[in-house]
This record gives sequence, structure tokens and C-alpha cells, in this order.
Amino acid sequence: MLAGWLFADLVLVLALVSMADRPDPLAARATGKPSPSRSASPSPSPTPTPVGPRSVELKPQQIRVKGGETKEIVSQINKGTKKWPGRTAALVLTFGGSQGGTEYAHRVNSLLSKARPEMFSKKTATDDFHDLGEPANTAIIRIYFYTSPG
Repeated sequence: MLAGWLFADLVLVLALVSMADRPDPLAARATGKPSPSRSASPSPSPTPTPVGPRSVELKPQQIRVKGGETKEIVSQINKGTKKWPGRTAALVLTFGGSQGGTEYAHRVNSLLSKARPEMFSKKTATDDFHDLGEPANTAIIRIYFYTSPG
């Protein structure tokens, strides 16, 4: 039992390290230098586009949901994620409360794309955990977003 948890934790850490090792494409765009103009008249230069693979933010955003009704959970996810429009989730870690929390977390994760299909795609990695310090039928959702739109 302990070996399984240690293996799962190791895989999670390795996944986060491999995603965090990527360069930040937004930082490269911010430090880009304008190229000299060929003509004497100034013309607006196009905005440079990020080069390379997307990176994942190291600090997660967090929301809470509670309740048992599917409609209620979807509504809470939708409402809680409205403050991040246009963002795409790379990784979601959901911690369900009490001993049956893993099953509740799995249920919540299965409803993410129903609530926000543009934010949570089939490529979004999710993992289910339990938190014995939280009440039953509650979940803490930690969302790790990509640094740039895809």
C-alpha cells in the first residue's frame, strides 16, 4: 500500500519537474527587442509570437466545490473558474474530503470538461486524492495552467 503511494507521488513529482523545466514563452516575448526599420517612416511592428513549447505555471489556482448533485457541482466549477477566462489547464489535482474522497474527487474531475470545455480538454491531466481533514462531499481543486494560450 505504501509503495503504491510512493510510486504515485514520484510520478507526480517527475511530471511537475519535466513541465517546470520548460522555458517560459511569455518571458521571451517580453524581452524581445524591436528590429531596425528599413524605411524612414515609422510603421507598427507586428507582435512577436512565442516560440517553443508551452510551459506550466508553478503556482496552482484553487477552488472548492461541495455537494452531491451533478448540476450543482458543474455550476460551482463554472462559477469558480470564471476569473480565469481564456486559460487552458495543464494539470488538475483534486482532493476529495473524508475516506471516500478519492471517489468524490474522481467524480468532480469527470465533470470539469462539462463545466468548462475550453479550459479542461481531453489533454488535461487529472489526479484524484483524498483529504481526511475535509468533510465528505467536498473537494479542493488545484489547477495548474499553461503559461500561454495554445
